Amino acid sequence: CAAAVSQAKKQPKTFKVKVITMDAEMEFSCEVLDQEVPKDSPITFHFLAKFFPEKVEEELVQEITQHLFFLQVKKQILDEEIFCSPEASVLLASYAVQAKYGDYDPNFHKPGFLAQDELLPKRVLMQYQMTADMWEEKITAWYAEHRGIARDEAEMEYLKIAQDLEMYGVSYFAITQNKRDTDLLLGVDAQGLHIYSPNSKLNPNKSFPWSDIRNISYSEKEFTIKPLDKKKDVFKFYSSQLRVNKLILQLCIGNHDLFMRRRKVDSIEVQQMKAQAKEEKARKKMERQILAREKQMREEAERAKEEMERRLFQLQDEARLANEALLRSEETADLLAEKAQIAEEEAKLLAHKAAEAEQERQRLEVTAMKTKEEKRLMEQKMREAEQLAVKLVEQSERRLKEADHLKQDLTEAKDAERRAKQKLLEITKTTYPLIAAYSTPPAPPEAADLGYESASTRLDFKDSDMKRLSMEIERERLEYMEKSKHLQDQLKELKSEIESLKLEEQQQQAGLYGLHDEGKGGKEIIKGGKKKEAQERDERRGSVGRKKRKRQEGEDVVI
Repeated sequence: CAAAVSQAKKQPKTFKVKVITMDAEMEFSCEVLDQEVPKDSPITFHFLAKFFPEKVEEELVQEITQHLFFLQVKKQILDEEIFCSPEASVLLASYAVQAKYGDYDPNFHKPGFLAQDELLPKRVLMQYQMTADMWEEKITAWYAEHRGIARDEAEMEYLKIAQDLEMYGVSYFAITQNKRDTDLLLGVDAQGLHIYSPNSKLNPNKSFPWSDIRNISYSEKEFTIKPLDKKKDVFKFYSSQLRVNKLILQLCIGNHDLFMRRRKVDSIEVQQMKAQAKEEKARKKMERQILAREKQMREEAERAKEEMERRLFQLQDEARLANEALLRSEETADLLAEKAQIAEEEAKLLAHKAAEAEQERQRLEVTAMKTKEEKRLMEQKMREAEQLAVKLVEQSERRLKEADHLKQDLTEAKDAERRAKQKLLEITKTTYPLIAAYSTPPAPPEAADLGYESASTRLDFKDSDMKRLSMEIERERLEYMEKSKHLQDQLKELKSEIESLKLEEQQQQAGLYGLHDEGKGGKEIIKGGKKKEAQERDERRGSVGRKKRKRQEGEDVVI
């Protein structure tokens, strides 16, 4: 028993530890050392980057380091520990999706495939009135443009954008300035120390780059920053928590040390690590290119296979359609043979009809020549009639002008008669009493009565002459009007006869063509009726000639 107890005392005490990284969890046991540890079991530790690189592309050498750092920065952005604008958030989310899902495939990445992923800060989601589907569509539009980018390349593009954010790599602590208890924020990062207002973590009020700091001293709760330029004032600030003060000092020492180391030539070990990492990246890049070419060739082969299958189906359809068309063409050939036979018979019949039509055409041509001669004669007579009509019109107009002159002469004669009567009356009233008074002695009453009667007789004689002249003029006018009316009647009769002759000629021509269309049965009627029509035409022509001669004789009489 004593031996067992002494052996148990020699065994060290252990406690369980749980380490949580950004993509995994590990549990193991540790020995109890001098430091105080919590009594919780297991004790939880978070494995995080304490110092941030200035240039992620140069300082993150190993791929696992880059991946863990990418996960940490992405979580800080999503938890809004690092401020990011909405536009930059969407772009970063598209690279995160590329790193997780690879190249975008519309056949595989259907709408809603990002529903379970946390890609944007809540502040950005609440800032705009957009649904989850709208955000996914916006992210997918950027994601589709990252085709061909590998996971490590997408993570590096994410970090290169993130390192330019104002709050990237900054650790914030609450401090006061001097003893006035002015609340401020101290920011420690890879570039130096920064002093912020409590409500603004983006733009510092004052900055102390590591290259301008000569010394940082710490005494209990007071920190002193001494610049290299001794002319500048020393800056002091206070922090009330001892544990926080130690952390501030460790961050200042570590960041300053890294700042100075980055500006020196890398050690051999670091150079070897970077060379190995570069070779590894080149090898992986080559492998990715080979895989990409193979994938492209496989896709092209699949597309060619699909094209050949499609072409095969198309040729099969074309063959089926060709067979159907062949069957239809054979049936059509039989029908066409029957139609050809019928057409041949119809052609013979049409040839026979064409010969008969040619004979009929020749006969009609002869008839047309005769009709043409008759038409010429008729047109000649019509021209003569028209010339006669024009002559009659001219004579009528001349007679109208003569009538106007006669009317004017009659008017002038009446005016002269009226003036003569007036003058005679005036002379009679003025001269006759004077002659009776001074020239002769007074006559007896009987003689006076006789003289008055003789003067009255002279006046009556003048009136009778004027009346006779008026009557002759009126008679001439009436005779002229009667002759003009007679000429107008003759002209109308001549025009009606011309129109009747034209109408009869048209009817004759129409009758000839109509009887020709009726066929052979109408030929005898035409032949039988030709003599009768000729006789009637001669009679009409004789009647027209007689009427014309009568009109000419009457015209001569009238003229």
